[in-house]
Amino acid sequence: MPSVTLRGIVKRYSDVTAADGLELTVNDREYLCLLGPTGAGKTTALRVIAGLTVPDEGAVLFDGKDVTSLEPEKRNAVLLSQTYSLFPTMTVADNVLFGPDIRKVSGGDKEQMLVSLLDLVRLTSRAESYPRELSGGMQQRCALARAIATSPDVLLLDEPLRALDARLRIDLRRELKSLARTLGLTVVHVTHDQDEALMMADRIAVMRAGRIVQVGTPEEVFNEPASPFVANFVGQSNFFTGTVVCSGPDGAMVEDRLGRRVKARPTDVPEGQKAVLAVKVGQTHIVKWEAASLHGRIERMLFEGRAVHVDVDVEGAGRFSSKVPVSYHGRYRVGDEVGIGWNRKKAKIFPYPEDGLQNELRVD
Repeated sequence: MPSVTLRGIVKRYSDVTAADGLELTVNDREYLCLLGPTGAGKTTALRVIAGLTVPDEGAVLFDGKDVTSLEPEKRNAVLLSQTYSLFPTMTVADNVLFGPDIRKVSGGDKEQMLVSLLDLVRLTSRAESYPRELSGGMQQRCALARAIATSPDVLLLDEPLRALDARLRIDLRRELKSLARTLGLTVVHVTHDQDEALMMADRIAVMRAGRIVQVGTPEEVFNEPASPFVANFVGQSNFFTGTVVCSGPDGAMVEDRLGRRVKARPTDVPEGQKAVLAVKVGQTHIVKWEAASLHGRIERMLFEGRAVHVDVDVEGAGRFSSKVPVSYHGRYRVGDEVGIGWNRKKAKIFPYPEDGLQNELRVD
């Protein structure tokens, strides 16, 4: 299966730049997730790879060969769009087998493929139903099976699980990744769901405003974000703004305008420079008052099943969030004064963004 490279892709629509110098390589047989907020340019990137959108600048390469001008049907790259595009007069089975029929796949192989794919997407009992008789989630699953049945070299998935209920979505995450690996497909999967990307991807490419801002394994993107935006988009983070007052092999320290100092891991940000410290919500803890450098008052508690989300208002520093086990629920109440802390190895320091932290974290 081919590798896919986007080299300097630019695509403009009137005054909107949907792709702004995109640079990305998807390796042979890799499952790559394009992760980003709505309007980041993810779907445009898929359409450019599929040949359905012609870039204004740049090149698309399959295995190093320039296919920018090659017709979509000659790329063997299949795009599963958000509109499904099922044939309304065909049953589920006929929709799935449309590609194999065009390729004149033998009857036995075709039947085996149909059984396998309908089982994958949980539509065996609806094989003779028509699209109008299916729910939105069922239509999406049918479209997914039809895309896989075409035996593409490159499978392009645009939010393929978005219309499914939570339980089915989790199940299909595992099975879709396993199927792609078994078939040896090169897959580009667009999503704005960070949990989906973290679970499914070999690598994640984070997009923002038409550009790739970081590419790495799920662990790298989660634990070593390249910017405050990535730190907050891939696993929500708390932020503390101040000045780096010391830094060394054992760690660094940031001091805010009220003189409060908090610890972080070593940083390249020079001492005396304004900076922002980021620490994941799940790695931020409520601690004893006397053991903390930051103190605040609990302003909200939200039950989430396995944990309770706790928001703490810290004067002059904003809201800090934490998650505590459900068994701790009775220990805290709205209005309680508590301390906030974290393991310094989990806190990363970034140079303060030129346009301000609020603009850096925006997702629109």
